[in-house]
Amino acid sequence: MSDPFSPELGRLVAGYRRFRANGWASNRERWADLRESQEPQVMVIACSDSRVDPSQIFDVDPGEIFVVRNVAAMVPPYETTPGHHGVSAALEFAVQFLKVKEVVVMGHGMCGGCKAALTRQMEGAEHGSGGFVADWIALLDEARDEVTATHGTEGRPAERAMEQAGVRASLKNLRTFPYIAAKEQSGELRLSGAFFAISDGVLHVLDEAEGHFHPVE
Repeated sequence: MSDPFSPELGRLVAGYRRFRANGWASNRERWADLRESQEPQVMVIACSDSRVDPSQIFDVDPGEIFVVRNVAAMVPPYETTPGHHGVSAALEFAVQFLKVKEVVVMGHGMCGGCKAALTRQMEGAEHGSGGFVADWIALLDEARDEVTATHGTEGRPAERAMEQAGVRASLKNLRTFPYIAAKEQSGELRLSGAFFAISDGVLHVLDEAEGHFHPVE
């Protein structure tokens, strides 16, 4: 009898079977430990882009990093208005409950969300009626104005500048969370920015004092 899966789900199930035979079986002791609790030391905020998987890029084992992914790897500013604040809830859980020691915001090259923020346009003709993407990338409006003043709105240099400006904007917004600012000031928590270039697979880390991203050798 053939598998009752669509081709797309079938590929995922095939991957699961490889994981069960190799990844899970060879790390049973670690999975047994993780059954009781998790103690990640690092939180990574990354883009939902299918090409940028933090676990793969950093080559980590299960339980090592707490990951939140969304369009353009954005962190909204701290606010307590009614609503569903997914990123803020994840931050609160990671920093207050799991007590991670570092939060890394990782942007990436060829980011569709940042390109949309730069041009204020979305590719394609139909985007649904919710306006959710437009509202979300509006978080980058201030950063966009700074980028376009120097680089304009077209071309790869402008796009890359926007992608890296997005990381800086999220770091700025992280510091609007009172408990994050307090922990950073006391030395309990470190905030870092990173940028992964899809074209060459090179990770860049932000030096906030200089304001520049430097490739990791």
